[in-house]
Amino acid sequence: MNEQATKRVTMAQAVIAFLNNQYVERDGREQPFFAGCFGIFGHGNIAGIGQALQQMPEFRYYQARNEQAMVHIAAAYAKTKNRLQTFACTSSIGPGGYLGQRLLQAGQPLLGPHLTPRAIADRAP
Repeated sequence: MNEQATKRVTMAQAVIAFLNNQYVERDGREQPFFAGCFGIFGHGNIAGIGQALQQMPEFRYYQARNEQAMVHIAAAYAKTKNRLQTFACTSSIGPGGYLGQRLLQAGQPLLGPHLTPRAIADRAP
C-alpha cells in the first residue's frame, strides 16, 4: 500500500499555497499567474490570511489603503501583462467586501472556479 505523508495546514495557508502554484503558459513560456497580493487587513482576515502571507514570503504582499484602488491596480496590471499575470486582493469586512458580495449575488463574475487563470490568459486583449 502506498502511504503518503499528510501535511496539515490552515485554510488560509492552503489558499495562499494554491494561489502561489497557479501558472499560465503561452507560446511555450510558463509564468506564475499571481504576481503577489494586495491587502487591507482588519479583524476579519488578519489572523488567517495575514499569517499565511507572512509564512510564505515568496508570495509578495503589498499593503493597500483603498479597496477599490487595489482592484483597479490588479486589473490594470493584468491588462499591461496581456492577461498573463495579475494580483490577488484581500480585505476584511468593509465596503469592498460588501461590494464583492453584492456583485456575486447579482451574478457578476469574480475570480473563482468559473474564471480560471487559463480562461483569463486565453482571452484576447
